[in-house]
Amino acid sequence: MLYQDLLAETFFSLSSNKSRSALTILGIVIGISSVIAMISVGQGASKDISDRISSLGTNLLVVMPGSQRQTGGNIVRSGSGSATSLTLEDSNAIKASVPSIMAVAPTISSRKQVTSKGQNTNTSIYGIDDQYFIVKSVDLAQGIGITTAQVSARAKVAVLGPTTRDDLFGVDADAIGSKIRIWSQEYTVVGVTAAKGGTGFGSSDDLIYIPISTAAQYLTGSQSVSNINVEAASAKDMAMVQAGVQALLLERHHIADSLSADFSILNQEDLLSSASSVAGTMTLLLGAIAGISLIVGGIGIMNMMLTTVTERTREIGLRKSLGANASDIVAQFLAESVSLTFIGGVIGIALGWSAAYAIHYFSSLTTAVTWSSVLLAVSISALVGIVFGYYPAKRAAKLDPIEALRYQ
Repeated sequence: MLYQDLLAETFFSLSSNKSRSALTILGIVIGISSVIAMISVGQGASKDISDRISSLGTNLLVVMPGSQRQTGGNIVRSGSGSATSLTLEDSNAIKASVPSIMAVAPTISSRKQVTSKGQNTNTSIYGIDDQYFIVKSVDLAQGIGITTAQVSARAKVAVLGPTTRDDLFGVDADAIGSKIRIWSQEYTVVGVTAAKGGTGFGSSDDLIYIPISTAAQYLTGSQSVSNINVEAASAKDMAMVQAGVQALLLERHHIADSLSADFSILNQEDLLSSASSVAGTMTLLLGAIAGISLIVGGIGIMNMMLTTVTERTREIGLRKSLGANASDIVAQFLAESVSLTFIGGVIGIALGWSAAYAIHYFSSLTTAVTWSSVLLAVSISALVGIVFGYYPAKRAAKLDPIEALRYQ
């Protein structure tokens, strides 16, 4: 069978059942567009996190509580969520004893309900010192940051991220001097950070900074810290600083073997690897969830093609009696199936791309549609057409021409 004849017959067959073809294509459109949109969210989150980590520079170390091990090239930390192995005293010791360090910024993090004048939001609270904004490259849009005097006085002051400010006081409102309540304690807003953008997954715009001493007293009631950020004097000093921090903490924690350490030291490469692993898993999960609708669409194609085979039984018998072989029949029905998925795939890619843009435009989520995801969508749509169209095509090819011609 000539290719042009095959295409002409495929077009005629699909156009003669416009409503059925359109409904079948719709299932593929929904599946492909969902896959594109969901993968774009995962890839956007990965890109956003990587950009934020890269913006911190190559001379930053992050000391985390909990042990660390390598699994399949990825960093896996255990006990980090509830571990309390790092303290403010550890941070002070690092600052005092390890050479070639520019700054040390411990952090106490918690998540609390925050209220102000009837408005409320649930957000992350970071207890920090005066070095944190320098180490993390956080700029201020209004007011002042956390100062040494505020830390010493355990002052109840707060610096808001712009998203948190908008949630509590309204978009671009002047919140300086306003009062907020965090876990029954009243705080005065003294500053608002500049917008950094980013996803809703741990967005740096949606949080509140308070003095670390205040957080230790009123939020956690302990001297344990969530992490310690260490800025080396230069990138070439990183290895020496990392070794110095490790040796000091092992000595302070009375641990002889570094493999038994109750803390982890991550550099930029480690952070990127860990973030990429998490984002990759999330992308895979989102894509798998969206892929379920694609399977449903494929089942719809199989159902339509089986119905088509039944309706065209006499036509198949006539073709075979006139000399068409089994491969011609298989090619005809596979061409129809793949054409349906191809059309649905093209429309689905366009809608998925538009959905990704809409998600980014109407929310704080970063989305990224890559050519690899588009190629994946095209490949999947073709594969769905072949897989779910093969059985009906094979069934059509096996029909006995005499019995087919007798079919009523």
